[in-house]
Amino acid sequence: MYKGNVAIAVSIIEDDAQTRKILAGWISRASGFDLAGEWGDAEGAMDSLTKVKPNVVLMDINLPGMRGVEAVRKLKLGLPDTPFVMMTVYEDADHIYSALAAGASGYLLKQTPREELLAALEDVSRGGSPMTSNIARKVVHAFRQTAGALPADAQLSPREQEVLELLARGYLYKEIADRLDITCPTVNTYVRRMYEKLHVRSRAQAVAKYAHLSEKDPATPRP
Repeated sequence: MYKGNVAIAVSIIEDDAQTRKILAGWISRASGFDLAGEWGDAEGAMDSLTKVKPNVVLMDINLPGMRGVEAVRKLKLGLPDTPFVMMTVYEDADHIYSALAAGASGYLLKQTPREELLAALEDVSRGGSPMTSNIARKVVHAFRQTAGALPADAQLSPREQEVLELLARGYLYKEIADRLDITCPTVNTYVRRMYEKLHVRSRAQAVAKYAHLSEKDPATPRP
């Protein structure tokens, strides 16, 4: 679980002291991860995070004072390349949309087990967008009702469609590689090509385009 040969530095912003302690313990004791600071509110993290420059930020969506979604939007200005993963008890489309629109790269429920959380942090540090499976289903459903028109040149190959379908269902890159019997670098190549064709920059945006494509073309293959 290393980004290159360097441990993945994770910062936590969570107002509940007990939850924050548990998350901090998981990360600090896990091989391949470093705990890069923890804060109980967004205001306290604002100045520090831009100096710490963590690889990933775990952000509670329901913070006191400045809420998590607003914090992500502001922190992204100073940390444009840092992925933010929202930790939440909310599963409704409004909260999901708000977080993704603000720049969050992942959306996990707080009851996510330790190993799944660590796998998600590894995935997001490599460019993925982890989402709890039932959250991914809600995202697909919601995007199907609001997705805009596809660009004219968004023609995906059958394999790209397979990879994107699995992304929409919340699979991690390694899981996609195992399921399709290809390597992780190959998955990354397919994802990069899809992003270029669909003119998107994240899994969430790609899912939106895919959902619209599926509605327009019922013959789109599904693994």
